[in-house]
Amino acid sequence: MILEFREIAFGSEDYKKEVELRYEVLRKPLGLVFDPAVLALEGSDNHLCAFTNDHKLIACLLMVPLAGGKVKMRQFAVDPQYQGKGVGTGLVAFAEEWSVQKGFKRIELNARKNAVPFYLKLNYIKEGDEFIEVTIPHYFMYKNLVVGH
Repeated sequence: MILEFREIAFGSEDYKKEVELRYEVLRKPLGLVFDPAVLALEGSDNHLCAFTNDHKLIACLLMVPLAGGKVKMRQFAVDPQYQGKGVGTGLVAFAEEWSVQKGFKRIELNARKNAVPFYLKLNYIKEGDEFIEVTIPHYFMYKNLVVGH
């Protein structure tokens, strides 16, 4: 499977597809919806996505710059048809490269409990106790990036 990884523009047609994917994968199973006021704040976030060779958006995540050379990865979703096929791993690798190019030194995230093994395989570090976010258990995780590789 040939994939294209790229950043998309907030408010674009691809962004609308991204929000739809995030709803189907992340919100709908929990009985939650997106607050339009919260979505409106995503204009300053960086939207990274994976596309099939026929331009179908199949995975996405947001990168939110933080102080101190850190960036937060959030809203990571992979189309269920493509889960377990390396798409998520590829998108995280792209996000890590993107982060290094932008000068970030560390990626932080709040991982759903069931996603912790995925991040551990990618050398993210779990820190602290379990906490509840969007009604389900999460863990804080991070990865220090190697700058200049």
